[in-house]
Amino acid sequence: MVVDEHKNWKMDKKLVDQEFVRNSIREELEAINNYQARITETKDAELKHILQHNMDEEKEHTAMLTEWLQKNDKKQGEVFKKHD
Repeated sequence: MVVDEHKNWKMDKKLVDQEFVRNSIREELEAINNYQARITETKDAELKHILQHNMDEEKEHTAMLTEWLQKNDKKQGEVFKKHD
């Protein structure tokens, strides 16, 4: 994890949290892509349903983290509003 590189730095806690969130968003998006690939490849209907459910949860996590970032990074929040 990238944040581990900063453990001895005197970074502002808010900046560290923002980095946590950005890394988490990246990981959630990667998980969504992985689930989508598995859904596409499997022929098992039950497994497809489970994977779809899991992928939908990852999308919810992404939305929650993005919302947090909008509230806790002023500039990022302004950009989201501009492009909304």
